[in-house]
Amino acid sequence: MEQKKNDSEILAEIYRNAQIALTSISDIMPEVEDGGIREEIMREHEEYEKVCSEAAHLALKYDVELKEPNPVKKAMMWSAIKMGAANDNSSQNIAQMLIRGTVNGITSLKTTMTDGGKNIDPEVKKLLSSLISLEEGFEKKLKKFL
Repeated sequence: MEQKKNDSEILAEIYRNAQIALTSISDIMPEVEDGGIREEIMREHEEYEKVCSEAAHLALKYDVELKEPNPVKKAMMWSAIKMGAANDNSSQNIAQMLIRGTVNGITSLKTTMTDGGKNIDPEVKKLLSSLISLEEGFEKKLKKFL
């Protein structure tokens, strides 16, 4: 029973991380003018949607209830993005904001992997590892815009 709770928490963290990324991308897209970074951000959005879908599929399989990110946190992110891009919507500044969020996500997910220990359900661990790898790749690609 303890392991199911652990897997449930990990699955919830995966879903929450991807949802926060999707929200951030949606919030920042109206500020993006450069076609190159816009294309990269849209590609990332598609990948996060796939992760959310897979997390939702696993949640159904394991009877886990997934919750949307806290509305207050979403509002704070929205205002930080709007303020961050208000005076500078250059590709460099947009990339810096997205990299900060991506690094926070990677850190959170790696901590979750460590906290899960060796007994994480194989499907949950695969999705967690996949999201970590995706975000590490996103960070590298976004750094090209700096």
